Amino acid sequence: MLTFEVNDMTCGRCVAAITRAVQAADPRARVEVDLPGRRVHVDAAGADADRLSAAISAAGYTPRALEEAPAVAPAPAARRGCCCG
Repeated sequence: MLTFEVNDMTCGRCVAAITRAVQAADPRARVEVDLPGRRVHVDAAGADADRLSAAISAAGYTPRALEEAPAVAPAPAARRGCCCG
């Protein structure tokens, strides 16, 4: 399982875009998104972390690969605005 922190993921539209990007890079990947924790968990079938990170970046987000997902994700910082306007 690969985990990415994506702090600029703010809404359901972001979740859908990131999920599509990951699945385009690895069609058999299983993607789980924790929007409040700003985490994307990927059970990759064929792609490595660099390829998945590049796919998320190409979708317009800034992923940071995490070594291990924390047991409890910290609360995200307050953010103003949203990518959906």
